[in-house]
Amino acid sequence: MNDLYDSQRSMRQMRKLAMQRGVVAVLDVGSSKIAALVLRFDGSAQLDDEGEIGSLAGQSGFRVIGAATTRSRGVRFGEITAMGETERAIRTALQAAQKMAGIRVDHVIACFAGAEPRSYGLDAQISLEHQVVTEDDVARVLSSCDVPEYGEGREVLHAQPVNFALDHRSGLIDPRGQLGNELSVDLHMLTVDAAAIQHLAYCIKRCDLELAGIASSAYVSGIAALVEDEQELGAACIDLGGGATGVSIFIKKHMIYADSIRMGGDHVTSDISLGLQVPTANAERIKTFYGGLQATGMDDREMIEIGGETGDYEHDRRTASRAELIGIMRPRVEEILEEVRARLDAAGFDHLPSQQIVLTGGGSQIPGLDALASRILGQQVRLGRPLRVHGLPQAATGPGFSSAVGLALFAAHPQDEWWDFDIPADRYPARSLKRAVKWFKDNW
Repeated sequence: MNDLYDSQRSMRQMRKLAMQRGVVAVLDVGSSKIAALVLRFDGSAQLDDEGEIGSLAGQSGFRVIGAATTRSRGVRFGEITAMGETERAIRTALQAAQKMAGIRVDHVIACFAGAEPRSYGLDAQISLEHQVVTEDDVARVLSSCDVPEYGEGREVLHAQPVNFALDHRSGLIDPRGQLGNELSVDLHMLTVDAAAIQHLAYCIKRCDLELAGIASSAYVSGIAALVEDEQELGAACIDLGGGATGVSIFIKKHMIYADSIRMGGDHVTSDISLGLQVPTANAERIKTFYGGLQATGMDDREMIEIGGETGDYEHDRRTASRAELIGIMRPRVEEILEEVRARLDAAGFDHLPSQQIVLTGGGSQIPGLDALASRILGQQVRLGRPLRVHGLPQAATGPGFSSAVGLALFAAHPQDEWWDFDIPADRYPARSLKRAVKWFKDNW
């Protein structure tokens, strides 16, 4: 844990350095695409032409000056499996974004999905020596949290205080400078498979860039796709990517739970490819243009040219009905949503005061998804696009860019994490563990 603590702290230093220089790149390493944005920080970015910016982005003081995407290679289920291929894809995306920005970037902040995230809820309480809460007291209460033995080969990706209480006043975001006798904290800790972080860090280093921060895609897509009220009152963000589906739960503007399902839009495509016996590229095209989840009587009669590449005209002239296509797509999407339902139940999502669900990510664009999702998840469901940020090209405003835009907002305004405080070195892993969501009932 100490090594990680040090590497997270050194990344924070890098981030400060990048902010002083005024430019940083953000990189969303996904299974189907790699997106890179170059941000310039000047403290002056204001509303865009339509005045549509969440208050979050309104004060963000950055604008996007370069953007590029490339087809992902060597990434499966959100995890890097072929380092050389992924490194080349990252290099391609970053070079194109830098070229558009007309500037060289030294620091990059990255996010990734997958890597088997696990959420832990920790808490601690201390008596205050001088009644006024100081920075040291915050470090002391954080270091009193009993960290569970989270296993070999895992690393802590996020460790955020999500709630402070002073005597009997709960729900404090920052207790420093306030008076009281007892200070307590609830901390959300997210661990991931260490190899995933190492592979990503290695690929970025090979591109001659410094890693200035790393985040979970499930977390950052929630920052971009959930509006402020949803983040405050309680909501889940379901990020349907190509190879993985991220699930995150927010309340009081903090993420308190994250998970990932090893299935996404690419699995729907491969089902179509198998079911209709067409190449993957064809299946992707058919899914994009004709896909859907709710069959009507019309769909039996609507025929789709599915084509092929055998060179045999008779064979390649095949058609399938849209109803048949829906029949192939729907079971897989139902399976993904059932899995999401199970994760939300395990997290205790139904204890939240508000249970809004927001679907985002490239896979959320299948027609009829919101209706099917509200039936399976049994909640208010809406489709979410990322917040509008200054300078973002039109092509990057769709739901497939929630992670990239959220990562830009995270870069501009990171939430306090454990490693931002000077915690005594002798205070590391111990024992206890509570379900993340037990806090809702106790504290909010």
